[in-house]
Amino acid sequence: MSGHSKWSTIKRKKGALDIKKSAVFSKLARLIQVAARGGNDPEMNFHLKLAIQKAREVNMPNINIEKAIAKGSGTGKDATVIEEVTYEGLAPGNVGLVIEALTDNKNRTVSELRNIFNKNGATFGTPAAWQFETKGVLQLVKGSDSEADEMAIIDAGALDFEDAGNAFIVYTAPKELDSVKSKLETSGRTVKSAGLELTPKNKTVITDAQLAKRILNFLDILEDQEDVVNVYSTLEVSDEILSQIS
Repeated sequence: MSGHSKWSTIKRKKGALDIKKSAVFSKLARLIQVAARGGNDPEMNFHLKLAIQKAREVNMPNINIEKAIAKGSGTGKDATVIEEVTYEGLAPGNVGLVIEALTDNKNRTVSELRNIFNKNGATFGTPAAWQFETKGVLQLVKGSDSEADEMAIIDAGALDFEDAGNAFIVYTAPKELDSVKSKLETSGRTVKSAGLELTPKNKTVITDAQLAKRILNFLDILEDQEDVVNVYSTLEVSDEILSQIS
């Protein structure tokens, strides 16, 4: 659900990414539910505000959002204890991984993830969080004038940005995410998504096409696991290598 890799962008362009809405809605409902523990007013609860934004980006119905808020804030029925858990490890090629999950059964989740790692030649449990830092990340839809977009990004106070084809990926300090998003939208630009993410301090460059494909397929399997909400990696694959495997 991190959703900003060049691999994901290519899959969307080719129409090969099958968005299973029911599974996505289920994951987002749990994300909202956990965030709502800090209060049911998104204007007073930044994490809830971000969770709701993610849900609306995939057109999750308002009634689903409201039910998740009610359940998480203790005002709804069928209360379930959902826990936030984080796992670390290494993908093939020594690519660092941090996996964020929401679960009502930690034993089940860790068993399933360990099995996925083992089947794909990866190492589960190796510390990797030290390779990442938290940043605000926005996906800005490109307009007709890319140079003007770049100036708007700089003027909005972003830390950095990168070209991702039809969009710019914009990085901010965590506390500046809302401010930068607001300034970009006020300037008439479209922000497709926004949230806090772990970004690698240094990337692990993979130049072998077969290994890159193996790692990317492994990451896809992790993201499809029902409890997983975010998979962060240090992986860096060039456009040339991607073109060979996409």
